[in-house]
Amino acid sequence: MFDLHRLRLLRELKHRGTLAAVAAALSYSPSSVSQQLSQLEAEAGVPLLEPVGRGVRLTPQAEILVAHTEAVLERLERAEADIAASLTDLTGTLRIASFQTAALALMPTALNLLRDTHPGLRVHVTQMEPEEALPALQARDFDLVIAEEYPGNPNPRAAELEQEDLLDDPLRLALPEPDDGTMGPTAALRTAAGRPWAMEPEGTAARHWATTLCRDAGFEPDVRFESADLLLHLRLVEQGHAVALLPDLIWNGREPTVPLRLLPRGRRARRVFTAVRRGRSPHPAIQACRQALRLAADERHPADDAPPIR
Repeated sequence: MFDLHRLRLLRELKHRGTLAAVAAALSYSPSSVSQQLSQLEAEAGVPLLEPVGRGVRLTPQAEILVAHTEAVLERLERAEADIAASLTDLTGTLRIASFQTAALALMPTALNLLRDTHPGLRVHVTQMEPEEALPALQARDFDLVIAEEYPGNPNPRAAELEQEDLLDDPLRLALPEPDDGTMGPTAALRTAAGRPWAMEPEGTAARHWATTLCRDAGFEPDVRFESADLLLHLRLVEQGHAVALLPDLIWNGREPTVPLRLLPRGRRARRVFTAVRRGRSPHPAIQACRQALRLAADERHPADDAPPIR
């Protein structure tokens, strides 16, 4: 029989990449993690790790063990969900990660609903970009992630994660001053070719989408401001320092403070969704949170509630 604790350490190594990262995440010493994995190798009777430079990687036999470990952990999470569903009161801690604009626009209302309906549930929210949050969800650092997907730039979908749509969030070109409003979306985008741009950092899905959008319009954007903070993007546009591509969620029910223009068709909205591990999805806390987020999205973002194009 394999030791489940050691199997989980092997799984953590697959998701976190290094013995040091596993040790830091689980509050162990690297030597302790290494010792436990050596004992797992003895149980398996085959090598599970092989050296690569200064690190290690999993052998094919280790990958087999990790796949079975994922299945076992999923069943255990389903058992936990069944137990929780059998109880009258919903308690415990629900760990959520969300990107900035969804956290600002949706989480306060969702938290109000959860507080009213499940006062015994403790909700812990971390602001984190999807590029980090989704792998952390797989590593069991979170129970639910609110993430985004940009048009023409689909995310890789991990088999062990289950996604559920929340809303389509329109994206618009934000300008420091209004134009004459007679140009079409592509022509309006081209007028921003010579301006400084505020964009999200290199390597993010948002940056890839924005750069591709500009290149398809025939120019390379002059990116002078890089930040994942879209409120900073907005402030730079308001002060006349940049143009930016802003989602409607940023207004959070307020009137837009800068002129906005439509983007070309097929590029006008990002998909906002929740993701959970498959074994966790039936848990009453997950279901309650998803319901609260759906209600928050419906309240905050009705279909006819769009900022004016100026």
